[in-house]
Amino acid sequence: MYHHTGTAARQAAGSATGVLDPGAGAPGSEAILFQRCTWCGTAMYHRLLCPVCRGSELRTEHSQGTGTVRHSTVVHRNTPAARNVSLVEMAEGFVVRGRVMGPPIGINSGDPVRLSTAKDPVRAEPVFQLVDEPYRAWS
Repeated sequence: MYHHTGTAARQAAGSATGVLDPGAGAPGSEAILFQRCTWCGTAMYHRLLCPVCRGSELRTEHSQGTGTVRHSTVVHRNTPAARNVSLVEMAEGFVVRGRVMGPPIGINSGDPVRLSTAKDPVRAEPVFQLVDEPYRAWS
């Protein structure tokens, strides 16, 4: 029979964060928390075990909030207007699903983005904005 100790339960609860933290970082700013494996250094989002080495010792870190769109698609169902759903590869190396502000048709793979808000009030997903959106029409 396996018995949980108080310290083991607290460590497990604290290490598997992968949550959005509106109070992280500087006051008034938002950040995404992610995990990094202490054994192999792999960055991941919302995991209990490392997908590379299967290690369970994960430390929580704050993302700097910049990344690149890897895939974006336009969704028309369950919403009055078209919206996009994007997979964003963050600078730290993990991938997160979120929404990029702007016209859904104008978001392409490889576009640099930065975190706008860590939690969309409707879908509870991170919201990103394009880094060089104003200059897009000139290129």
